Amino acid sequence: MNLNIVLFQPEIPQNTGNIGRTCVLTDCKLHLIKPLGFSLDEKQLKRAGLDYWPYLDVEIHESYEALREKYKDDTFYYSTTKSSKFYSDVKYKKGDFIIFGRESSGLPDSVRDSDPERCIRVPMVSSSTRSLNLSNTVAIMTYEVLRQIGFPDMR
Repeated sequence: MNLNIVLFQPEIPQNTGNIGRTCVLTDCKLHLIKPLGFSLDEKQLKRAGLDYWPYLDVEIHESYEALREKYKDDTFYYSTTKSSKFYSDVKYKKGDFIIFGRESSGLPDSVRDSDPERCIRVPMVSSSTRSLNLSNTVAIMTYEVLRQIGFPDMR
């Protein structure tokens, strides 16, 4: 497993399905923190993940605190538009965690502020829109981590 991708209370099944597909094809583990804004049985989730969903390494957590307690010795990064540090400024290692916030509101202050030095962002032009689509942001950051660790077992 190359990277742990964490979705904090995801709301849109199509995004989660698409991210699940990315995880399968990059040997990443997907973590979902409840509550989810959809059922894992929803057809939109399955449609976006296509036939990849059965191959996904996915773990469901009751809360952010439960995730952190289970993986207390691991390194966590927080994807947020409220950081000055670019995602490409970090030196990642295999097995790191990147937490992504809700589509509508991002990460709550309590999560983001738990370790401000590990907050990272994808640069964007100033705009009246909020941010990139969640699944696009996950893909961008995932491939930076994979590039840094040498694209293990990838052709």
